[in-house]
Formats: sequence, structure tokens, C-alpha cells
Amino acid sequence: MNEMMARQHTRRTAIAAAVTVFVMGIAAQAQAQDAQPATDSGEPQTVVVTGVRAALEQSLRQKRSADAVTEVVTAEDIGKMPDKNVADAIQRLPGVNTQSSAGGEGGFGENDRVSLRGTSPSLQQTLFNGHAISTGDWFLLNQIGGNVGRSSSFSLLPSELVGSIVVQKSPTADLVEGGVSGAINVITRRPLDFRKQLTVEGSVQANYNDLSDKAEPHLSGLVGWKNDASTAGFLVQAFSEKATVRRDGQEILGYTPISPTSAAAIANPALRGVVLPTFIGASLFEQTKKRTGGAFDLELRPQRGTSIDLNGFYSKLEAPHLNTNWLAAPANSINSLNLIPQNPVVRNGTLVGAGFTRNAGEVDNIYRPDAGGESWYLDLNGKTRVSDRLTLSGKVGKTHGVGWDRDDVFYQNNVDGGMVYALNGLAPASVSYPGGNTTSPGSTAWAGGGEAQSVDQEKYAQVDGEWRMQDSSVQAIRFGARWTDHHRSAEHPLETRPGPNGFSAPGPAWNGQMYPSDFANNLGGNLASNYFKYDGAALGVWGATPGNRLLDYVVRHNWMDEFQVGEKTAALYAMADFGGDNWSGNIGLRAVETRQHTVVNLPGGPNAITGSAFGPYTPTSFKRSYRDYLPSANLKYEVTPDFVLRTALAKTIARPDYSALGGSVSLNDDALSGSGGNVNLEPVRATNFDLGMEWYYAPKALLSAGFFYMDFRSIVAQGTSTGTYYNNKRGTQTAYQITSPFNTTGSNKGVELSWQQPLWNNFGTLVNYTHADGELDDGGELLNSSKNTWNVTGYFENERFSARLAYNYRSKYKAGVDRGASQHVDSMPSLAASLNVKLTEQLTLTFDALNLTNETIKMYAENEDRPRAFYSNGRTFYIGLRGKL
Repeated sequence: MNEMMARQHTRRTAIAAAVTVFVMGIAAQAQAQDAQPATDSGEPQTVVVTGVRAALEQSLRQKRSADAVTEVVTAEDIGKMPDKNVADAIQRLPGVNTQSSAGGEGGFGENDRVSLRGTSPSLQQTLFNGHAISTGDWFLLNQIGGNVGRSSSFSLLPSELVGSIVVQKSPTADLVEGGVSGAINVITRRPLDFRKQLTVEGSVQANYNDLSDKAEPHLSGLVGWKNDASTAGFLVQAFSEKATVRRDGQEILGYTPISPTSAAAIANPALRGVVLPTFIGASLFEQTKKRTGGAFDLELRPQRGTSIDLNGFYSKLEAPHLNTNWLAAPANSINSLNLIPQNPVVRNGTLVGAGFTRNAGEVDNIYRPDAGGESWYLDLNGKTRVSDRLTLSGKVGKTHGVGWDRDDVFYQNNVDGGMVYALNGLAPASVSYPGGNTTSPGSTAWAGGGEAQSVDQEKYAQVDGEWRMQDSSVQAIRFGARWTDHHRSAEHPLETRPGPNGFSAPGPAWNGQMYPSDFANNLGGNLASNYFKYDGAALGVWGATPGNRLLDYVVRHNWMDEFQVGEKTAALYAMADFGGDNWSGNIGLRAVETRQHTVVNLPGGPNAITGSAFGPYTPTSFKRSYRDYLPSANLKYEVTPDFVLRTALAKTIARPDYSALGGSVSLNDDALSGSGGNVNLEPVRATNFDLGMEWYYAPKALLSAGFFYMDFRSIVAQGTSTGTYYNNKRGTQTAYQITSPFNTTGSNKGVELSWQQPLWNNFGTLVNYTHADGELDDGGELLNSSKNTWNVTGYFENERFSARLAYNYRSKYKAGVDRGASQHVDSMPSLAASLNVKLTEQLTLTFDALNLTNETIKMYAENEDRPRAFYSNGRTFYIGLRGKL
């Protein structure tokens, strides 16, 4: 204990020393630098706000002036909240939900996906400066299999890059199609928007997580310059952020019905058809991840009304990790070992407790030393005023994203002894291994691993025009065209198995490592921690030893997980901006053609590719095209100067997830489950309606209410069926529960309430509530639909000090179907805080805290008597300095 305290003291002392050096350096530079006066070039200047209240006022100003239904967050607001990526920055807006996973990796401490108004993250469109951004997922199950979605990974998008974020909930004809629930447009900074001729900003922070007990550095910097005339400028940004992650968990990996021919069902007919856990695992996840990258912007305004801008962005996330999972296997103990359970307890159609003389489980050790993702784009756009009435603009660019998992090593140990378990609803299950040894490794049960990646890229071009009208009611006609060429592929060139020496060679070297002594302390219950674990490097050495694994890219090519989806789109739009003394709006039509080309590997065929242990296959192309006509209308009416009514009506589309279109089948040979695609899926089509009111009853204050309705004429749902496939581990044809998508109909309706108010003595508050009621017409659940979401934020700010406390609550929702069983996420609150102390005009001390209440993520299947997972990620703290010159 004393040694641990000494190490913590040494680490914190080092952090304090680094912060002190940074303070002294920035302060010295600040004293030596004279302030630069702003130049007046005749060009309109963006107002640079300082302070939380001013930022909130600017956000309200943009929201009020927009004709569409929007929410806005500005840079100063982001900078003074505990916002580490773009998802964090918008999670407290009405109608916005976040989650810490894409689906396959469980839940972590950083927000990764964003959804709007109780719908799936794939139903919103994420844009950067009005164009798409490709994404790369670091976790294997989001690169291949059934979780390859269209939603963007926000873990690649740090908030330091942001000038503002506009969440547009009602579409307009000039908005890129693809978001049924809305669009999130991240607007980056531009050099000619800065007030000063030279802008230098930087921050240094220490990131500390109390579960991993590690502190890591976060660095970011920005340099912006423009000439005296404000006609040319450049901006360069860079960031480097490191974090050490530990996640304690219990995972129940699916549910399996008891076979009617099993000894258990014959001995006790009441057990026939009863479901029981496939696996119950004590899961320890350890990771050190690093996010690095930057952005640049070159901007020219050679004459009034003309501008040229070249900008780019790059982000790379290195995410190596080690995942150890001690697994009890109740289903295999009954259906494979043909054991009869002792003292069985059945509740709600589930075998919630039993004992076994043997355990059919194993210890999973997964080492992924080279997992990660990257995303980049390069964008060139320009604008020119052809005449007093005609303005033309254009954009061309490319975006690329890739997620990878290389040199993956998967090693399983056999276990001995018996097994007793008891499910406890939404509290962790109790598991024990009477007569078994959990403190040292057993023999080799299986080995695998390999390589996988998913590549996402798009080329785009568009041209837009605006014709200013002299009519008193029609102010402008907007028109334009857009073309895209998008490709997404999932690749699994190597999935190994034990080689000729795999079962006979000694297992990985073990140096006595064990789970942390405080493992699962935050999960509740009485969970054990006396489990052995391997060092990741030892697993890597064992996996690379010749003969231990079959590293053959022909024999071990897993074509079943692979697909390619190509989409080419062409869109035309026209819209009119209209208005009068107290009203304004727009009406328009967007027409888009989608040409889709999907390549999937089908088993067999007359000229099949042979050589793979997964069987012969034939790459097969499917082509289709479809057209959509998307009318939209937005109307804003000012009843009084402070009271605004809005309404909107539109048709919208969102194309299905890539893994839903890719018809490949991905199998789990242990859980006997899998996922497949459907190349004939229709896009999600909906009719959207909005009605709302906004009362700006005081400066920086708002009281608003809104109603929304989405009528889904086609939406993608998930169903399960039984299919027979070759089981690689068993070496025989085996029945699997396969999850696959299909089109159906449904609806989503709800209300959004919001209140924002500065209070006495520099205090203020923001409160909002969203109720969403989404369901399929057959009574099924709409994915990601939380009925209730609310946020309460209180803040204080004066000239030297600002503080915020933000509470967020999201009710339970269905995240998807995994291993043949539903995956619900239970309701969960979160509490975050931020403090900012202005030391000088150039230097601010910052402190941020996330997950202050140390919440546990809880998941369950069809009902709460069938838990799926419990995860604890710990609290995260940031302390540092933000400086500017």
C-alpha cells in the first residue's frame, strides 16, 4: 500500500511540475507580446465571443435566425465544458442521445456514437463543413460481421477542432440527403474569421482515470494568421491525446434453449425449451489508446464576394488492447457435455440458477497489439459573386477512413472443476467453480486470431447557386447538384486456428499475473477477482511461434465475413427562400438517384474459389438503382419580436447499414450464433413533421417546446432464424441462430422541451427534456429509442472564474440483437463538471471530470431476468492549462 501511494505521489508530482513549467513559459511569452489591433478590411467579421454566457447567446442567436429547426453549440461553449470529442459537445442538447459503443465492443467511458430523437445512430447524417466524413472503427466486431454501420465514430473527432456544431433536425432541399432523424454539421474554424491577425492557442492536460490508476498527457495547439487586409490567411491545428483504459465487466454472451433431446430435458421435461446463458464471463479489458492528428485551412478572399478555401483533417487512433474473459458455459454443459443441472431454478422462461459437476467453459485471452482507426479528408471549395443577384459556389473533395486489427492473437485455456451460477436480474450474476483452479493456466483449448480491416471512402463534388430575387415575398432561389462515389469494404484475410504444435506445445509464458485485486468492486454483488491472466506480449510471442498457429492466408481466408458495397449518387435540388415582415421560410425539392453495387461471397458455385477451410465460394455481384424525390418545407412565424412559431414537413431517406446490405454471414463457433445481410434492403424512408414554439423572453434566455413525428414507410429491423453452417471448431455442420435485417414499417413521435436562463449573481441554468415514443407497426421495438432523456446544467461565471455541473439521464433502449438475443441498455445517468480559472488574460487553469457518480453500464436481453453485461469504466479527470496569445 505504501509503495502504491508513493508511486501515485511521484506521478502527480511529475504532472504538477510539467504544468508549472507550462504556466511559466506561456506567461512569459504573454508578457512579452503586445496585443495586435484588429484590422478593418470592409469584410464582415465573425464576432469572437468570450465567456459561457456570450457563447450561449451566440448559439441562441443562430438558432433563432435559422428557418429550419436547429440546435447550435459554439466553440467557447465547447471549450468550457468537459468535452473531449464532438459527441460530448452536443450530448446536452434537446433530442440528442449518445452511447459509448457502436455495438460490438460493449460500453466504454468515451462517447462514440450519436443518435437524434430516439432513433439509431445510422439514421442521422454526420457532416464536416457540409460534406461527408469517412470513419474507421478500432474494434474488430465493428469492422467485420453485423455491426458495420454508417454512423461516424466520434472518438476520432476531438472537440478542439470545432468552431461550432449545428444539429439540423428539419431538412432543407440543399442539405445532403442521408439523415432521416437529422444532420450534425461540424463547422471547423477558418483563419479569416479570427479577430486578431495572429492567433496562437494551446493546451496541455493530464488525463487520469481512477480505475486504471494511470495519468496520461493531452496536448493541442493552434496557429492562425491573416494578412493586414484580411484577404489571405492560414490555420494549422495539431493534437495528441493519450489515455489508459481499464474496464471491469461481467458479460453474459447470449442465451441458448435447452435441447429437447438433452439428458437434462429427458430427466426433467419442464426444462425443454427453457433458455439459459451461453457463457457468463468475468471480463477484464485493458487498453492504452492514443489519438493524434490535426487540421489545416488555407483561405483567400481576393475580392469582395469571392473566396477560395482549401482545408483538410487527419486523425489516427491507436487502440491496442488485451481482453481476458473467464467463462462459465451453462449451455454447453447441458447441450454439449449432456450434464444434468443440479438444483435448477427457472424464472420467466429462463434457467436463472443451477450447478454442474463440470464446466464446459474456457478462459479467453485476446491480444490485439495493432488495432486502430484513422480518418481524413481534403476539401476544396470556392464562392464567387457573378453579379449583384447571382452567386455561385462549388466543392470537391475526398474522404477516407479505415479501421484495422492486425497481428491479433486469440488463445483459450481449458478449465477444470465444477460450476455453479445464479442470475440476479440487473445485478451481476454470482459464479463459482467448486473444485476448480482459477489461479494458474490450464492446457490449450483453442487458438486463433488474425487480421481484419474495414475501408470507407468517398469522392464528392457539388455546385450550388443562389439567385437573389427582387420580389417582396420570394427573396432567393437556390439550386444545385451533387455527385458522390462511395465505397465500403470489409476484409478478413486471415483467421487462424491451432497449428500442428498448437495443442502439444506449452502455453504462453506466465509470470504469475492475476486480475487486479479490486476487480469488479464497482459492479456490485460479490464477484471474485482471483483469476490468472497473461501478459499481452507473452500471447504475442506464443502466437508468432512457428507451428503454434496455422498462419496460411489461403487456407485460413475467412471469406464469410467479407463484402464490398459501392454507391454512386447524383442529386439535383431547387428551393425558394421566402418571407415577409413577420415570417420566413423555404420550400424545395431534392431529387436523388442511388446506384448500388454489392459484392458478397456465396458458398459453392460452378466455378467456386477453393482452398479455404471455410469452404468453396463465389464472389457474386448484385446491382440495383433507385430514385427518391424529397420535398421539404420550413416555415417560421414571429408572433411577437420575442415569440416564434415553427413548422416543417419533409420526406427523408437514410441508406441501410453496410453490414445490413453486405450479404455475408459471420459466425461465432462457440455461441452458435451469427449475423447476415440482405442485399435487397430498401433504404429507410420517412415523412417528417415538426411543430414548435420558442419564447426569447429575456436576454440569453429561451423557453421552447416542440413536437416531432416520423412516419417510417420502410425501416430496417432485425430478426432471427436458424441456419446450418460448417463449424470450424467442431469440424461438422452445425445449426446457428442467425440475425439478419429486413424492411418493415413504424413510427416515432415525441416532444422536446427546453429552458435556458441566466440567473442572479452570475449564475445560470439550462434544462431540457425529450420524450420519444418509437415502435414498429408490428409492436416491435425501434432500435436506440429511449423514451425519456433529460439534461440539467448549472453554471457560474465571473471575470476570473467559471464552473459548470451537468447531469444527463437517458432511459433504457434496445441497442440491437447480438448472439441471437436482444441487447437492451438499462437507464443510466451521468454527472460531469468543469472548472476554469483565468490566471491571466492569456492563461486559464482548467479542470474537468467525467462520470463523477461512477455509473455501471447495465445490459439485458428480452427481459431483466436475462442480463447481458455489466461494465464499469471508472471516473476520468483532466487538469491542465489553456493558453492564448
